[in-house]
Amino acid sequence: MKQLPFLLILVLFFAACQGDSKQKSTTTTPKPAVKKIPIPRFDRELAYNFVAKQVEFGPRVPNTEAHKATKNWLVGQLKEHGATVIEQDFKATAYTGTVYNSTNIIGQYNPTAKKRILLAAHWDSRHIADNDPDPNKQKLHVDGADDGASGVGVLLEVARNLKTLPANMGVDIIFFDAEDNGISGGTKPEDSYTWCLGSQHWAKNLHVGGYKPKYGILLDMVGAKSPRFKKEGYSMGNAPNIVNKVWKLAAEMGHGNYFTDERGGAITDDHRMVMEFAKIPMIDIINMPNDEEPVFVNHWHTSNDNMENINKRTLGAVGQLMLAVIYNEAMGKF
Repeated sequence: MKQLPFLLILVLFFAACQGDSKQKSTTTTPKPAVKKIPIPRFDRELAYNFVAKQVEFGPRVPNTEAHKATKNWLVGQLKEHGATVIEQDFKATAYTGTVYNSTNIIGQYNPTAKKRILLAAHWDSRHIADNDPDPNKQKLHVDGADDGASGVGVLLEVARNLKTLPANMGVDIIFFDAEDNGISGGTKPEDSYTWCLGSQHWAKNLHVGGYKPKYGILLDMVGAKSPRFKKEGYSMGNAPNIVNKVWKLAAEMGHGNYFTDERGGAITDDHRMVMEFAKIPMIDIINMPNDEEPVFVNHWHTSNDNMENINKRTLGAVGQLMLAVIYNEAMGKF
């Protein structure tokens, strides 16, 4: 009979403990207020000038003097804008058998920050204008004002604005080389790997061991007037949440007429190689104005891919969107 009071005490003790535990589990700690960081203003005039400067060097075909001069200028620009720069040199064998001396240019902002995103474009230009309507021009090198230089120009102006980036937010800007010299119209599955040689090399040889950004965004052909940025196929197949967030933000910023809510085809581009070989989710912002082949702009891979086709308003829309993505991500709002 002396055990009964002791048992009652135990019951009451455990009941009290459970009550305390339940009370603690329902107590919530208020989240700290998110510090608002002003989003810098993207200067479309400067972005246009960055595009024009690349074109001034001449077609940026690997192994040419124009290619070397452009590389040195790009490295200098990233350093001037505060980046820690890595030059990833490599040899790329084209489908023609030509061995290209190539360089992926990597600009790191806050390189020790764990939270990171990747922004990229290709900086080389095509070795032949094989889509030109004039057969006499089809062996000419391409200026690549839109196809290559436009994305790089936007990212250089983005880089110039990262001086106010919070220390806990990291951004890597990569200019991929040897992207645009593959087999045009190839029918074999392996033909697609004749493109994007720079991103293939980088994805298999990351500049930092264990590199895992939250996601990446590729810019390709982002300079033409009245673009139609559809939701590209590989992007939607592998990173649909990122696509939808970016397109939603674009619409909120008043660029829904450019970033259309429609599905586009799957394009073999640098983002595909990054996803396939590095397993990093990455989306492609690429102009696909036509519903039938070729889906790209009429000046694509022609002698007409020059500064006459570059529109400052388009550069400004894409660039301001990229800054909004970066700074919203830094504030935990994206």
